[in-house]
Amino acid sequence: MALVELSIRKPSSVDVHVGGRVRVRRRLINMTQETLADLIEVTFQQVQKYERGTNRISASKLFAIAAALEAPISYFFEGLDEAADTGAAGEAAEQTIQSFLRTSEGLELARLFPRIARGPLRRRILELVRAASLDEAEAG
Repeated sequence: MALVELSIRKPSSVDVHVGGRVRVRRRLINMTQETLADLIEVTFQQVQKYERGTNRISASKLFAIAAALEAPISYFFEGLDEAADTGAAGEAAEQTIQSFLRTSEGLELARLFPRIARGPLRRRILELVRAASLDEAEAG
């Protein structure tokens, strides 16, 4: 009896990036996976696979997703060039950002921070966050 070697496909970095952008946009507009699934006529489990990058999004499905999320198709590819140019460091940075945006606090900060006018208040908030992160690093 011959052994059959199973190959487990690792998601492409492009698929992971696009899927992460789908998740970020969906959460930014407070849409559930179920609602998106209904709008693009797939199961919510399929939306989960798209967002993780384990299933590739076809061109026609990406078109439907862009319409449902009210975003241009180019939105889903933003930042991809920078990640490719910086290699492993870019992937690590992208993972950090995606992890941050998966938290409710991160998503709320990402939604609210741009509403603060550029200037001294924004810089002070950033300084506060930097100081707090240094305190956490020293305490840990």
